[in-house]
Amino acid sequence: MPDLLIELLSEEIPARMQRKASSDLEKLFTEGISELGLTYESSANFSTPRRLTLVLENVSSKSLSRVEEKRGPRKDAPEKAIQGFLKSVGLELSQLEVRQEKKGEFYFASIRTEGRKAADIVSAVLDKTVRNFPWPKSMRWGEGSLKWVRPLHSIICILYDEDGSKVVNIDIEGISSGDKTFGHRFMGNSDFSVNSFEDYVSKLKKEFVILDPSERAEIILQEIKNQAFAQGLELINDPNLLSEVVGLIEWPVVLMGKLEEQFLSLPPEVLQTSMREHQKFFSILNSKNNKVVQFATVANRETSDNGSTILAGNQKVLSARLADAKFFWDNDLRIVNTSGLDLWLEKLKQVTFHNKLGSQFERVERITSLSGTIAKKIGCDPKLAKNAAYISKSDLSSEMVYEFPELQGVMGTYYASEAGFEKNIANACKEHYAPLGPSDDVPNSPVSIAVALADKIDTLTSFWSINEKPTGSKDPFALRRSALGLIRIIIENDIRISLSDILALGNAGADIKDLKYFIHQRMKVFLRDQSLRHDLIDACLSLDEGEDIALAVKKSFALTDFIKTSDGSNLIQGFKRANNILLQAEQKDGVEYSYGADSKYAEEGAERNLFYALDSEENKIRSALEIEDFVEAMNAMADLRAPIDNFFETVQINSDVDVIRRNRLNLLSRICKLCLSVADLTKVEG
Repeated sequence: MPDLLIELLSEEIPARMQRKASSDLEKLFTEGISELGLTYESSANFSTPRRLTLVLENVSSKSLSRVEEKRGPRKDAPEKAIQGFLKSVGLELSQLEVRQEKKGEFYFASIRTEGRKAADIVSAVLDKTVRNFPWPKSMRWGEGSLKWVRPLHSIICILYDEDGSKVVNIDIEGISSGDKTFGHRFMGNSDFSVNSFEDYVSKLKKEFVILDPSERAEIILQEIKNQAFAQGLELINDPNLLSEVVGLIEWPVVLMGKLEEQFLSLPPEVLQTSMREHQKFFSILNSKNNKVVQFATVANRETSDNGSTILAGNQKVLSARLADAKFFWDNDLRIVNTSGLDLWLEKLKQVTFHNKLGSQFERVERITSLSGTIAKKIGCDPKLAKNAAYISKSDLSSEMVYEFPELQGVMGTYYASEAGFEKNIANACKEHYAPLGPSDDVPNSPVSIAVALADKIDTLTSFWSINEKPTGSKDPFALRRSALGLIRIIIENDIRISLSDILALGNAGADIKDLKYFIHQRMKVFLRDQSLRHDLIDACLSLDEGEDIALAVKKSFALTDFIKTSDGSNLIQGFKRANNILLQAEQKDGVEYSYGADSKYAEEGAERNLFYALDSEENKIRSALEIEDFVEAMNAMADLRAPIDNFFETVQINSDVDVIRRNRLNLLSRICKLCLSVADLTKVEG
């Protein structure tokens, strides 16, 4: 079976569009040929700034013939209905089959679709894919009607095997397919032909194009690290920047430059942000003094002067950018040294947080009050927490944050330290925003924890009070992120606090029950990525209505490990059996069997053994639960598996003797209550 190679060569594709575009090409094309009955073994997509490439291995030479059956109208249907059906299937009445069904006799049509050659299917699907490609932005050029992200230059479309290659003919707005492409825009020579994917990759590399983005990324990363290491420096890893730079070059050439002495006093975060956002430069750190001292840029070509001219031009532009940053930094420091943070706090009175929720200063006042209350509950000094909360948003008025909004909090820590605040208060300016995502660090300082919780509780309860909630994929106020931050802070710091109580400290107009449900749902999403099933989380949340989420998570992990064992899964089934029998009996009898079973009424050996096991393990389970050793509690429960199994195998619950029956039902109640003391096992699926 042949392989297929497709390349779409154009003018430069924006870096942030390339990854999705190459994936879209693969998805649309493979789905298209699959719908038409063409099969393949595997596929892979690649991209450079100028080309999207797709390769498929072991493509079937043709699609299989298919017979599709379609039911038509009843035999006694109006003539127009019958004729309409015949027209839709392209058959004569004599070619239809009549079948008897429950509602009468119906016409059936068998439509045969003959198999098509691979080349014909590929040509049709690629034409449709290109013409309907989902670019977020596209353009027309010349006199044609084709829309592409940038002018499309050429198309490679070949089927090839050990016998050679063959061009799949396709013409899109005057652009005909072939087997030729071009290499690097500046360093490449003329066009060249290819006869396979291996030949294509090899010739591209000879023409200074590295096709695979991951290979380009590895070259860049390794070369920067090598050059930095040679000078006793280290690269500040920035995966997002690396991903973007990879989309800007086809032939990476790493150049290293030094920062001017006058800029070395700037905070490393400022230097890194400015160079990343404005110039797409990587920051090189001197770990001995924690200063960014150099930068790395990636050129897209080799030059006769080894990049000296490129580097000099980049340094000139960078100096101008950093001069602006230094001006903002120096001016901010002058204000802090002159008037502290009070001037900036006063300016927050003129900044609207939300038209229904007041100004940023009013928000600061709410967070300050809330931080003091939360601090008491988590064992933190309320005064320290309130001081930290009061200045936490002050840097929003600074010129540096105005220029670089992503540095809010980070700059606040620098300014608070400059204003004379102690370290734990200053750090809260930065840490109270954390965590911003599922992989970010969580604050662990008591002061930062108090302010961070206050910030997120105020955000959630305030927007809930005005009925501004996430809907579908829309979440303009990042409330899901706030909920996740709240969850992670509580869980990872093992904060034992009632969720309803802490939410009630926020905006009084919020629907606490609804908000708590929202937080529980976010918690399930977060824990799902840690291989915890939603039903097990529900089981652990149900005992106290999900108030102590830190406790619920501990139980969830223990329960997850427990049910993976044979004893655990069998015990769950034993519990469910006991619970079902008990519920049916209580419903039938109209009474509750919960008054305790007495071993003196036990008649069977298995029945007496179960009494003995419950007496023995109950104390172990209760003791383990008291010290929150849920693993030990589950182990003790596992010891009940065998006696419960034996009980059900040998003992008939519905005894003819009424007192015996009641005693056995009460025994089942005891089993259920003991199992439910760990988690609500009725919610465990399976």
